[in-house]
Amino acid sequence: MMDWIPIVFVTFKVLVLGTGMFFAIKWHYDQGKKEKEKEKRAVLRAGGKVAAVFVLSLLGLGLVTFVLARMLGLDLTFP
Repeated sequence: MMDWIPIVFVTFKVLVLGTGMFFAIKWHYDQGKKEKEKEKRAVLRAGGKVAAVFVLSLLGLGLVTFVLARMLGLDLTFP
């Protein structure tokens, strides 16, 4: 009888700790997946803002160039 106690306790300990480690790893993996989705949205939003600022800057620069060319008396008509 005494020979079976360590085998039973060690087996129980391995099962409990193995199950706990499995669920801990699964939980952390799922949390990482959620964060990655939020991160992807944040990157796309930031990219959209950068693109919008770039387009507005380009339009502003074109307008300033047009006004400056008009003030200097340059001919801007198409042939």
